[in-house]
Amino acid sequence: MADKEKNFSIIDKGLTVEGTVACTGRIVVKGTIKGMLESKTVIIAEEGAVYADAKVSGITIGGIFEGEVKASDELVILSSGTCSGKVVCKNLVIEAGGVLNAEVTCVRIQEAKPTKKFQNPLKLKSLKKEQSA
Repeated sequence: MADKEKNFSIIDKGLTVEGTVACTGRIVVKGTIKGMLESKTVIIAEEGAVYADAKVSGITIGGIFEGEVKASDELVILSSGTCSGKVVCKNLVIEAGGVLNAEVTCVRIQEAKPTKKFQNPLKLKSLKKEQSA
């Protein structure tokens, strides 16, 4: 519990940050971020706005997000939230009333099964030519 409290940041209402924002814990945005955002967990409050490319573990959007977000775990859009741009995430949750206007890709962690390696047919032809020469 102490680690969570140590790594907690707030961009408060009326504060605008432009550039790169990076933190190892949780960040709550009540103000505005423009640029790049990297954090474990991001919460955009109803009065908050993020215009950025973001790389996060999880993000909850109650305000505005515009840009590209890569969430390795979960992206949640609350009923008051708006998300536009490009989204890549594992799990996507949209509450009734939430708005999503984005190119969306949901990815799944593959189960540990052996898979056949894809062989490029053009590469196979060149290897056969090299071996016969």
